[in-house]
Amino acid sequence: MNFEKLEKLMNRFVEEGYAPGNTIKVYLGRDMVFDYSCGYSDLEQKINMTGNEYFNLYSCSKIATVTAALQLVEKGIILLTDPLYEYIPEYKDMYIKTETGELVKAKNDIKIQNLFNMTAGLTYNTNTEGIKKAKQLTNGKMDTETVVRCIAADPLSFEPGERFQYSLCHDVLAGLVSIVTGKRFRDYVQENIFDPLEMRSATYCLKPEAQKYMAKQYQFVPQNNNENFDLVNAQKCGNDKKGFFEDVGLGNSLVLGDDYDSGGAGIISNAADYAKLAAALANYGMGLTGERILSPSTVELMRTNTLDEKQIKTFDWRQLAGYGYGLGVRTMIDRAKGGSLGSVGEFGWGGAAGTSVYIDPQIGLAAVYAKHNLNPREEYYQPRVRNVLYSCLAK
Repeated sequence: MNFEKLEKLMNRFVEEGYAPGNTIKVYLGRDMVFDYSCGYSDLEQKINMTGNEYFNLYSCSKIATVTAALQLVEKGIILLTDPLYEYIPEYKDMYIKTETGELVKAKNDIKIQNLFNMTAGLTYNTNTEGIKKAKQLTNGKMDTETVVRCIAADPLSFEPGERFQYSLCHDVLAGLVSIVTGKRFRDYVQENIFDPLEMRSATYCLKPEAQKYMAKQYQFVPQNNNENFDLVNAQKCGNDKKGFFEDVGLGNSLVLGDDYDSGGAGIISNAADYAKLAAALANYGMGLTGERILSPSTVELMRTNTLDEKQIKTFDWRQLAGYGYGLGVRTMIDRAKGGSLGSVGEFGWGGAAGTSVYIDPQIGLAAVYAKHNLNPREEYYQPRVRNVLYSCLAK
């Protein structure tokens, strides 16, 4: 193994303005084989990135969420085929808002699997009437359970199961975990994932003692300066080469209140700790601590494509060419289509500020790449990191 090409790629990201600073942790089996950082955690003060910084992981949080929910499947508490309303009655009779604005009753029930694979018909709109009601009911604290129950009053975009749509599905999944276990979602994940894997930096809230470890959070502002920047849409697309980084503070707009544990975007962690979760999944559910968080068969199911031919046509982000979608993760199904140097079955996800997870149980590979800038131009950096990473593994 020789990681010189990966070092050069990460240096180039900084030099060419694709990252203010970046870091990566790579495991093969139980061994960390590469650990590298370059650039700055604070551009203005020219503070070097060391790799110990904490980041808002945004959508990379989804990997922990689906892991937590799959633990409940393993325990027989829920089934993927169960209707969601059996656990959250508010989802019993759902309505779809048509293109003409008409509300029609959905024919299909939302199944729990629809939450896992983003086919429930939900949106990523955090300014709906349901969410406004939750804010009113909780005086702005927005506990996860109340939010999830209120979201059920918002109309769906389409018939459940009809197509893929990136959405608040995993936030609802976090609420489901909380409701059926009787625990706050953050507490369930702490007890069943973070603690067993000794992920000591990972948290669902920015504690005062952790702020000093946070890398500054920037937003890449294109030269044409799109004033209608949308955090979620920017993750899906965008490859502007010219622009600048703007300090936007440490906040996360997808964390809706002090008590909201966002299953889709809520985790704060350093790359080293989140790599422990990635390594556990790369080792078929066995953590570096020797604690098992999932069974091998569950990891296999997680990385099995769940989208049919019709659904996969709507899973069309440029950086995801060649991938299908499993239970909350992209999963490589066509190396030729994706131009991938990796394996069929490589899986993971990315986050709105540039964190990306790459997991390959076939060879025991786990990697967490992290930077901290919104509008990360994922379609540029993510497949490049994947391909260069795999090319470095040759003996």
